This record gives sequence, C-alpha cells and structure tokens, in this order.
Amino acid sequence: MGTFVHAVEDEMLCSSTIGDKVPYFNAPIYLQNKSQIGKVDEILGPINEVYFSIKMAEGMVASSFKKGDKVYIGGDKLLPIERFLPKPKVVGGTSHVTYIGICSDSLAICRGDK
Repeated sequence: MGTFVHAVEDEMLCSSTIGDKVPYFNAPIYLQNKSQIGKVDEILGPINEVYFSIKMAEGMVASSFKKGDKVYIGGDKLLPIERFLPKPKVVGGTSHVTYIGICSDSLAICRGDK
C-alpha cells in the first residue's frame, strides 16, 4: 500500500505505492507479518501523488519506523481513484421525464425527475 516517509506528531506519514487506489478512512494498516500498526487517519496530496497518515495503535510508536518501511492494507479497504476524478459530461444524454404528483406526506404538489 505505501512506504513510510516520516513521523508527524505521533503519527506516520506514508506515500501510496498503489497509483490507481485510495485507502478508506479508518482502514486498518498492517506490517508484512499482518500485525496491525494503526488506521488511516487523513488522506493528503494531489490525485497523482497520494499520501496518508496513520494514527498509531496502542503501543506502536511512529518514530520507531525507518524511511521506506512498507505498510499494507486489505484489498477490500481501497477505493478506485476514478471516484475522486471529475465525471465527463455526457453529450446527447438520456432524456428526463418530468412528472407532477401528490406527495405522500401532505397535500402539496411535488415535482421531480423520473
């Protein structure tokens, strides 16, 4: 998932090594031996250079890691980077049908797209 850059206020700052994925907030982070060291706290940086901070688990000390140490995440705790990119405009998209009806909670007339 990433590599350790440096310690910041008792947390780890890491750079992502997976260019097309972004970690979930609060996703558990592990060492190679699968022991949990903390959870994703913040996600930072431009979309093409993602960094994330790790809030350390009890008993773990961020300053005990060396620059370049690898950290890992479960594959189910990653989002595709496309989710954070602007959506392209659809030219000649589908037509919308506008309807007017009675709202179920009151006698007001509701309007919306269907």
